[in-house]
Amino acid sequence: MIEKFIKIVSSAVPLPIENVDTDQIIPARFLKAVERKGFGDNLFRDWRYRKDGTPNPDFVLNNPKYSGTILVAGKNFGSGSSREHAAWSVYDYGFRVVVSSFFADIFKGNVLNNGLLPIQVTEEFLFEMFDTIEKDPTAAFEVDLEKQAIRNINKSTELQFDINPYKKECLLKGYDDIDYLLSLKNEITAFENSRV
Repeated sequence: MIEKFIKIVSSAVPLPIENVDTDQIIPARFLKAVERKGFGDNLFRDWRYRKDGTPNPDFVLNNPKYSGTILVAGKNFGSGSSREHAAWSVYDYGFRVVVSSFFADIFKGNVLNNGLLPIQVTEEFLFEMFDTIEKDPTAAFEVDLEKQAIRNINKSTELQFDINPYKKECLLKGYDDIDYLLSLKNEITAFENSRV
């Protein structure tokens, strides 16, 4: 089971960089583990740390004024290879929502399968979010999955977003694909019995 997602209100971490690929999200040298734990330690590793292993003070995740469970990223987030570890690392770090004006399809599928909500917004709404965070790093945003809406509380602006109905149900109930099938056990058994 994954963590249920219904509604969150949180500040956001800005990453206004376009074309962030999965190797930048989690470099290939950290893909040895097969469990989903510990990948958050190496999220954006080559940007987050200098070559000597010390934190890069210029990178946003090392800036204490930014926090929250929402990552606001530039256009074309998650391009490159199809590694599911990229989704694991974003989730394991503590993010529950990733906002961008465009996602790579495979990355979008991977995050949905791992309890993260990718929200594709217009470029105008994305720029407004970046501007809001720049002016007030503590600014809060509300994400309501049931209503499929994201709201910039400071500006009182709201945008509807699309999500696959099946994936929406899984997130709302905290199901992965196996949990969803198990939830249908009685119906499956009844169907099998009716075919005998």
